[in-house]
Amino acid sequence: MTQRYEPFQEPTGTWTVNDAWTGRPAEMGSRTIVGMNQHDAEELADLLNGLNAQRQEAKS
Repeated sequence: MTQRYEPFQEPTGTWTVNDAWTGRPAEMGSRTIVGMNQHDAEELADLLNGLNAQRQEAKS
């Protein structure tokens, strides 16, 4: 299964969590998830993918 949220390294060396469904950086509330270190971006992508899986499961 393809993950919706993916960590991505920017040319500047910082990391972004991208939303594969929209092709844009992911958002939490009103904040865009950019400018992170690799570890935090990977952990946040895992968390968001877990939450997304729970939402999809609840719909079915």
